[in-house]
Amino acid sequence: MNYPLTVLISIFLFPLFAHAHGPTPQKAKESIVINASVEQVWDAVKQFDGIASWHPDVKASKGDSKHESGGLRTVTLQNGNDLIDELDYYSDKDHEYSYRLKTENVQALPVSSYSIELQVSPGQDASSTTVTFKSRFYRGDTGNTPPANLNDEAAIKAMNEFFKNGLSGLKKKLEP
Repeated sequence: MNYPLTVLISIFLFPLFAHAHGPTPQKAKESIVINASVEQVWDAVKQFDGIASWHPDVKASKGDSKHESGGLRTVTLQNGNDLIDELDYYSDKDHEYSYRLKTENVQALPVSSYSIELQVSPGQDASSTTVTFKSRFYRGDTGNTPPANLNDEAAIKAMNEFFKNGLSGLKKKLEP
């Protein structure tokens, strides 16, 4: 048998490439129904830099008050670490915004990057609203052998907990 050189090279190199891959993007999505109108819920969340007023994991938040692409906020978590987020999209009309992590801080959350969308939409009737957080992100350590606290599972768990806690805090604020 006479195999072309490229076939032989591919056979020997494929196992090297199969094991030498970086992280894959992960996803998280959480929703909650709140017994309040869309307008009431949107009023509670529309201030991009006001997340500390309803999210129990957030000790403080401050920003430039811009509700447009490029708007910035610094979020200080209860663990004392900061995240800096930047708005990508904001729509008062559609009751939604999306943002991304501008500065990595794996001590705050075990992720190296994320993009998050917050959407407020009508529920089953005029007095209920569905709020949805969804995200795409990468683990904190993007190397091939991350430690347990910075691997995919840690990133997924942290992002889901952040979303669940925020949605529960929002519900608690609006449904006393």
